[in-house]
Amino acid sequence: MAEAAIIATDIAEVIGTAIAINLLIPQIPLVAGCALSILDVMVILFFYQPNGTMRGLRAFEFFVVLLVLAVVVCFCIQLSLIDKATTTVGHVFRGYIPSSAIVQQKGLYQACGILGATVMPHSLYLGSGVVQARLKDYDEQKGLLPADMEPRSAASSVHEGLVADKATYIPSLKAIRHSLKYSIAELAICLFTFALFVNSAILIVAGASLYQNPEAEDADIFGIHDLLSKSISPGAGTVFALALLFSGVSAGIVCTIAGQMVSEGALNWTLKPWLRRLVTRSISITPSIIIAGAVGRTGLDAALNGSQVALSVVLPFVTAPLIWFTCRSRYMTVQPGMARFARQAATAKPIDEETGSGSLWRRIVFKKNDGVRADGSVTMANSWLVCILAVLVWLVITVLNIANLVLLGKQ
Repeated sequence: MAEAAIIATDIAEVIGTAIAINLLIPQIPLVAGCALSILDVMVILFFYQPNGTMRGLRAFEFFVVLLVLAVVVCFCIQLSLIDKATTTVGHVFRGYIPSSAIVQQKGLYQACGILGATVMPHSLYLGSGVVQARLKDYDEQKGLLPADMEPRSAASSVHEGLVADKATYIPSLKAIRHSLKYSIAELAICLFTFALFVNSAILIVAGASLYQNPEAEDADIFGIHDLLSKSISPGAGTVFALALLFSGVSAGIVCTIAGQMVSEGALNWTLKPWLRRLVTRSISITPSIIIAGAVGRTGLDAALNGSQVALSVVLPFVTAPLIWFTCRSRYMTVQPGMARFARQAATAKPIDEETGSGSLWRRIVFKKNDGVRADGSVTMANSWLVCILAVLVWLVITVLNIANLVLLGKQ
């Protein structure tokens, strides 16, 4: 399911990148644009190491941040070009208030597309994977990872698939708490600043320049580019294409890294890293090239919107296990003490739910209400309030997707 979401994302991002390249350089066809979109991602894949140092992780994050900032700058320019006389602040803020238009077929379809494009399922895996380097770095810097523990090279040999056993890194409680604060702040900033601004800017620019324009009714991305160039200025179309290019490149890189983490972790592939990465990327890029070559400009808009809606449909299936595990202390208990590596055979028996046999932790009964157990271990499970809110949000997303699918089926 996670790989399906990643492929759906890649279809949108690669096609978007190809369209942007074609808009900026018309001599480059869409199929060639799809092929060019592989190059930047392959370079990142060969140099990005999941078990690497924090310096490599920060360089990767900095590169993605630069691309995101470029998108933000492009939309700031777009907002500055719209006609202030016809678009007031009151009109903009009224657009954030839910209305009956959202429950109509087209409005609900677009809402699901925006939801899937904003809360992408693969980002859950990416966040969990990237934080591993921060945990290790904290334990190493604070001396919480003993020198006689398994070195990084040994873990890498497991990562390469050269040994049969898995060496699982178990971070210290201090590292988890430190990284948790950092991750919460990072997530809040990303969602409530960059993601909110970019998605709002897209709708504001579209509403201010294309609303009640007969030519915009059935316009695809190429048509929107032409309309922006005519209704605002020629530079607006170029800025739109640049924003599409930067967003496609950044999302494609992030999506491919997430796909690599899923294939290495969930699928437990034992191929060589470069071959595994090539296979992962090829699976994602093939549908994009087929669509670009067979359909061309016609239908690309439907493919892009459909892929985003597919992400929204997959979202409940991906988030349900996350909510389940994080709400249960059985799986969210952390032992105090130093960090360590636990070696577990690949053919190990599953954990007994009742006795805890085979589990790394013992089954202990709560004696305090602050999350601290009898032996000093700490539960990081969600509170009842967070659990209820998470389930309610999950139900809203699920009902929204079901209603959208029902309306699509009645067409």
